[in-house]
Amino acid sequence: MTQASDLYQEVILDHTKKPRNFGRLEPCDHHARGDNPVCGDQLEVFVDLDEEGIIRDIKFEGQGCAISQASASVMTGEVKGRPAQEARDLSQQFRDLITGRTENVEGIGKLEVFTGVKRFPTRVKCATLAWHTLTAALHGEETVVTTEE
Repeated sequence: MTQASDLYQEVILDHTKKPRNFGRLEPCDHHARGDNPVCGDQLEVFVDLDEEGIIRDIKFEGQGCAISQASASVMTGEVKGRPAQEARDLSQQFRDLITGRTENVEGIGKLEVFTGVKRFPTRVKCATLAWHTLTAALHGEETVVTTEE
């Protein structure tokens, strides 16, 4: 195994076994639900913004495969403390990277370990579900976000 795939597996296992920011956040300013019907992943993302639009706190809850849970866990750690617009931009950058629309990993931080997911098209939706759900929450969308859109 390569060093990158070893790190990928280590991060996935660590965040799956000990997810960060897991649980409900009440009260919260923004909330959305996401569903990946292909894999059965289901997530809810809860976001609390401060007066300046900075993500003061974020949590997720749900069930699914190891990749979806690890991606949600890493996502919450990466966007906490960032302005909402910066989190939306990071979400788009992550999705572009995972789907192969870009190879640019600059500014992606710890999320770089997920770049190998693009080699497994069925897992791309698992990795991006939390990000689609975060974007929906920040936009105030009430419908359930699905990876089939």
